[in-house]
Amino acid sequence: MSINHASDLPISGNDPANIKLLKSALDSSISGIIITDNTQFDNPIIYCNKAFEVLSGYLREEVIGRNCRFLQGNERNQQAREDIRKAVTEGESITVELRNYRKGGELFWNELYISPILGEAGQVTHFIGVQNDITRRKNAEENLQHEREQVELKIEKRTRELNENREYLDSIIQTIRQGLIVLDPEYKVISANDFFLKTFKVENRDTIGRSLYDLGNGQWDIKQLRVLLEQILPTNNPVLDFEVDHEFPHIGRKLMLLNAHRIEIEGSFKDRILIAIEDITQIRASENRKDDFLSVSSHELKTPLTTIKGYNQTILRLLPADINPKIPMMVNKSGKQIDRLQNIITSLLEMSRIQSGKLVLDADSIDMNILIKEMLEEAQEGNPEHILIFEGQTNHTIPADESQISQVLQNLITNAIKYSPDSRKIKLMLTEVSNYIKVSITDYGFGISQEDQKMIFDRFFRVSTIQKHFPGMGIGLYICAQIIKQHGGTLWVDSEPGKGATFSFTLPIKAKESGDE
Repeated sequence: MSINHASDLPISGNDPANIKLLKSALDSSISGIIITDNTQFDNPIIYCNKAFEVLSGYLREEVIGRNCRFLQGNERNQQAREDIRKAVTEGESITVELRNYRKGGELFWNELYISPILGEAGQVTHFIGVQNDITRRKNAEENLQHEREQVELKIEKRTRELNENREYLDSIIQTIRQGLIVLDPEYKVISANDFFLKTFKVENRDTIGRSLYDLGNGQWDIKQLRVLLEQILPTNNPVLDFEVDHEFPHIGRKLMLLNAHRIEIEGSFKDRILIAIEDITQIRASENRKDDFLSVSSHELKTPLTTIKGYNQTILRLLPADINPKIPMMVNKSGKQIDRLQNIITSLLEMSRIQSGKLVLDADSIDMNILIKEMLEEAQEGNPEHILIFEGQTNHTIPADESQISQVLQNLITNAIKYSPDSRKIKLMLTEVSNYIKVSITDYGFGISQEDQKMIFDRFFRVSTIQKHFPGMGIGLYICAQIIKQHGGTLWVDSEPGKGATFSFTLPIKAKESGDE
């Protein structure tokens, strides 16, 4: 079933005007709405409306193909989840309240209504879920009784703590090695810590009470900063890791990392803006030098290594037939180590191209059914002790770079085999989800903790529990994630420690056109 964002409702045989009206109604709803396909593996999401994107913080392409459980984060043991599983199994409607987490990690209470959609034969083919943020209501319910009994004591205690800790908190702020300033709604400076004053060579008397844009003869009148303060922050969303590259009059060109929050606390601090400013000029320069070094070193190593490999192959061909059999064996082992080193250098070069934005896609129409079978056959030959299972198929070819998608498949299959030494079964599934194909590689090995899952696609990150026992550089999954991202898809992992891991990625069936949402 192919379902697009504009009209990916699983409806057929209806008047187009009715479908358009229904789509408009769903997108106009203030409730988050999702539709899952109960006929597919893991009951994946195949549709979400705009309100769901706002509610969860995830874009549509980040949720298509995933099971709804990822919204619960670490809280997988909620009773509501068991109630949902039972209702889905029995094909019944249910309303539950459960704790979910937005993309940014914020907790919110979700009132979820789930209802089955029946096919022509009366079987459950889909489920529709209607979601509403009831965090305020839940907080009110949980706090009302307690607040009634404790309000006077709470105010007294809070006042005392504020008085006792004001100087202590101020001393902490003043020793933080980041510039901190607080602005009022008109962007006038209410306070600034010593580190800000020293870094930008300004005095307290010339800072407090003045507009941020007027400080230091206008050195903070920066277009990027105005966008941050006047367009992004008013949406009540925090601004995280906003980079400002600017030539400051007294300290030269600096690359600043800004984080900003609106502080909405009752009393005199209401509608204040807190800005943390970190000078990352030297850090970024160091990262660039490191990337340049890796790039240059990889290029320099590649040429002599190719020559060595050629000599090694020549030696193997010229060895006389009556030579000691240990010598050909040693030459063959040397060749394998050369190949391993060549793969490392290739990965470093690939990472360097990604970092510099030079990764080029040579897209062609590829058949994932054939490609996956070929990759599994190759892996099976090298790992006869494992059982590699392939299920599912797609009826579409996809526009993609075959060599790069092959690299992703090889890396994920190799990892599944590598990190499940005590379990011989590896399962790969290929399905179509909305206007994407979805590939899932499941192993039954060590598994990955929720904490490690947050960083597993970062450069040079390796899972702490296995890095001591398995060699590696921690760049394979980073490269895979970047390749899938450049193809317009998403790569994610679903895992629990000791229960294996499932790495899944989606790829669009059709090339994304300019102007598409």
